[in-house]
Amino acid sequence: MPMDHHPSRPTPIPDAPPQGGTIMAEADDRTADVRGTNWQGRRLGAVDLRGVKLCRADVRGADLREARLEGADLALARYDGFTRWPPGFAYARSGAVGPGAKLGGAFLNTADLRGMDLRGAFMLGVYLSGADCRGALMQDTGFANGDLRRSRFCGALLTGSRFAYAQLEGCDFRAADLRGADFSAVESIAGAVFTGALGWEGWRDELLSRPCQELDCWNRLARCTTRESLEAIDAHGNTPGGPHG
Repeated sequence: MPMDHHPSRPTPIPDAPPQGGTIMAEADDRTADVRGTNWQGRRLGAVDLRGVKLCRADVRGADLREARLEGADLALARYDGFTRWPPGFAYARSGAVGPGAKLGGAFLNTADLRGMDLRGAFMLGVYLSGADCRGALMQDTGFANGDLRRSRFCGALLTGSRFAYAQLEGCDFRAADLRGADFSAVESIAGAVFTGALGWEGWRDELLSRPCQELDCWNRLARCTTRESLEAIDAHGNTPGGPHG
């Protein structure tokens, strides 16, 4: 599909610095725990990471082509379109988060996904409650049956996204790009706010027809109700208070 917001070309990936030897020694133990490690932009070489805990590691732009990753725990590890994986490695189904990731039904509650490239990710039935998705690239994403309560999507790219049967209570869509988004059959928008969101022409009237119990619910972060955030949108898609109030 056509894509915008293309990332800029990366700088050449440098060889791993001397501490790469330490990684090798830890990994050979098979019980190594390098959760949250930042390997962004690094070339790791022939490192043995089989069975290693790599949860929440950052491998965006990293060269892992020679690494052994069988059995590694990559839950919530971050990758991007410039990460280089070993041939045949099923990274999209590894639990890692990035473009094209298969995250249907995954537990991503309270995850920090700020600025992440999640284009093409599969998120049906995802548990995303309380997650921080500010500035994330998530266009054309299907969130059907997902739990998105109290998630923050400020400034996120959500064009063409679909929210059928999703729970959106308390969601923060301020300044999000919601052009072409589909909110039909959403479970609830109680306390959700849309200050400054783009694309309101396609969904504002539909959302304003929701039950009063949802529309008059207060959002303490934005200090307004759902109804107020929708009714205040003017012809330019702006609302008083801005996206960071």
